[in-house]
Amino acid sequence: MSNNIQSWINIDSSSDFSIYNIPFGIITVNNQTKVASRLGNFAIDLSRLFEIELLDDLGFEKSDFEATKLNPLMKKGKLGTRNLRNRIQAIYSDTSFQPQAESCLIAIEDVQMEMPVEIGDYTDFYSSIEHATNVGTMFRDPNNALLPNWKYIPVGYHGRSSSIILSGQEIHRPKGQQKPNDDEPPVFGPCKLLDFELEMGFITYDGKPLGYSISTAEADDYIFGMVLFNDWSARDIQKWEYVPLGPFLAKNFASSMSAWIVTLDALEPFRVAGPKQDPAVFPYLEYSGEKNIDINLEVLIQPDGADASTVCKSNYKHMYWNQNQQLAHHTINGCDIHAGDLYASGTISGPTKDSYGSMLELSWKGSRAVQLKNGVERKFIQDHDTVIMKGFCEKDGMRVGFGEVSTKVLPAK
Repeated sequence: MSNNIQSWINIDSSSDFSIYNIPFGIITVNNQTKVASRLGNFAIDLSRLFEIELLDDLGFEKSDFEATKLNPLMKKGKLGTRNLRNRIQAIYSDTSFQPQAESCLIAIEDVQMEMPVEIGDYTDFYSSIEHATNVGTMFRDPNNALLPNWKYIPVGYHGRSSSIILSGQEIHRPKGQQKPNDDEPPVFGPCKLLDFELEMGFITYDGKPLGYSISTAEADDYIFGMVLFNDWSARDIQKWEYVPLGPFLAKNFASSMSAWIVTLDALEPFRVAGPKQDPAVFPYLEYSGEKNIDINLEVLIQPDGADASTVCKSNYKHMYWNQNQQLAHHTINGCDIHAGDLYASGTISGPTKDSYGSMLELSWKGSRAVQLKNGVERKFIQDHDTVIMKGFCEKDGMRVGFGEVSTKVLPAK
């Protein structure tokens, strides 16, 4: 991608939605729901862009842009959405298109964002070595923090897609069984140790038929794009329920995602090398080139009626297992994937205390308070707190970002 493209729209240099981005989302405007892209403070109405014949010869129908989800768009595959993104980028960087294409811009404050995809299946991985080491140190033996399988397989589990929600939707504190004292019976009630998990998610195109695998070399062709993801966690419920089959009620009450899907093509310039993997991985997990992505991440907590405070600054580049390996492992047994499936990275923690991607780690299991502004402290998330996550890439004058995922916690029902 050239780093000297200029849009004829005035876009602030700090905007996540530069001409280098061109994400995809679903908007509602004037009671009509449709497919859109975004530039600066404008949504681009793609159905309107199609009507004025600026998206000809790309293999799309008008119905693709009038859909209430992006799934029909994703059915066109990598080449289809790549050509569409390239065309939009060309239109909004070439002034000869301005008289026509200007009519397709809608001020972002005049649109309502909608859930962008129909999510069929959802998988959550556990791929940050710093996070896994921290958790293992807290709850098991610090000298054997990682379980024996951790450096051999990208550990994951199948989550619940029905409770994945869009940024801005409030959630209620979950309820369930907890066992606060080892020598006493369990109790039931609202979660007392509610936590965020700083994650990124990737969304796939249709994959191969059941029985076939996707290699690490092929994985990029099956990944549509990425979102910010807050995979909420009820730590006290999880501690009691997770043996032997893993998290259940502790994870299925809500997961929050950002509204704009940033394509993998837009993220290509920000590729970096990942951590050295030792021991050597199995051949099906080997890969060539740089597959990690340098995405600056930030988490803020905003108590009700107060200013937001940054509690974490991390980076997606720290991930031990990259998404190519995650998808290759997910399908090595012949599991089939579909357009709109979502795969979360697992909590993204960095090497320093201020880069830990959960309150469990930041407060070290509640043993120390995290300082917010004006003398406020938190060990876990309280009722009426809003958790905000942001993410962006920046390099050589190019900025590509995700906006934010923001969720307010209400008391248990």
